[in-house]
Amino acid sequence: MSDLNQLYSEIIMEHYENSPHRRELKEATLKERGHNPLCGDDITIYLKMNGDVIEDASFTGHGCAISQASTSMMIDLIKGKDKKEALRLVQKFIDMIHKKDVNLEELGDAQVLQGVSDFPARVKCALLAWKTLQDTLK
Repeated sequence: MSDLNQLYSEIIMEHYENSPHRRELKEATLKERGHNPLCGDDITIYLKMNGDVIEDASFTGHGCAISQASTSMMIDLIKGKDKKEALRLVQKFIDMIHKKDVNLEELGDAQVLQGVSDFPARVKCALLAWKTLQDTLK
């Protein structure tokens, strides 16, 4: 395995095993469940909104390392952002997964999931949280 692949694997496993965002947010103003019945990935996203700003966010659920790490990475990106900016980042992530040309730097740790697009069975795992957030904010 190349050093770069090893680093990507470490980032994914760190988010999967040690996400500080894995908790129920009691004061959530929005809550949405995302579920992929084909593989069993199941998450609930909690958002605490202050007007249009995502003041806090968290998630609960279970699933593969890709779905759980992707959710954690997404929350890292959206906390403190307004709804419009969060939706822009969601679209940027979706575009990246669908192999469109995007500025990866804006996606922080989530850019390590770019390679998922080469594994069609894993694409839905990576997109679950992002699509759930998109549905929640629209």
